[in-house]
Amino acid sequence: MSVSIVIYEDNTTLRESLSSLLALTGEYTVLASYPDCSNVISDIKERHPDVILMDIDMPGINGIEAVKKIRTVNAVVQIIMLTVFDDNTHVFDAMYAGANGYLLKKYVSDKLIHAIREVLEGGAPMSPSIARMIISRMQENIKIPANNYLLTNREKEILHLLSKGNSFKLIAADLFISLDTVRTHIKHIYDKLHVRSQGEAISKAINERLV
Repeated sequence: MSVSIVIYEDNTTLRESLSSLLALTGEYTVLASYPDCSNVISDIKERHPDVILMDIDMPGINGIEAVKKIRTVNAVVQIIMLTVFDDNTHVFDAMYAGANGYLLKKYVSDKLIHAIREVLEGGAPMSPSIARMIISRMQENIKIPANNYLLTNREKEILHLLSKGNSFKLIAADLFISLDTVRTHIKHIYDKLHVRSQGEAISKAINERLV
């Protein structure tokens, strides 16, 4: 069966070019193409497309807001953003809104057909620079903790042992320090983490990758 597609693009020339490109393949049927998203919910309810090609910068409702609206009525249609924007804000806003792929317009003629096939097979098609940006952001989030709470090396050491289930007495023996010293460090740890119990401290340490 032919794959059905709806296009949202305010540039008339590009919108017609996309329709022609897709028609030439014989694999895709363009059900409709629109210059704006003013009736996006009724459009999608009426057309039931397999794939939506969505511009971001359009008059009235922009593409990201349109994706949010679509997701309130259709969770399965595959949405590929077609845009000139490759900055962090637009990319992540589109993905959080519910887009399945993100393709820069300068790659459309070479990459669009492959991107549609990929998204229908469960992939997340992206231009190379977009994929690299997302990977870099993920690596930054892993490398840089949100807050180290100014814990000293000794406090981190004790927090690590605490998270492994060691008692205060075992921690004292393991580090060759007194039980009172351990209690003092624990109090400082609680104060810095803004917690009131051992359970809270361990939970926060694990969730925020402090240990």
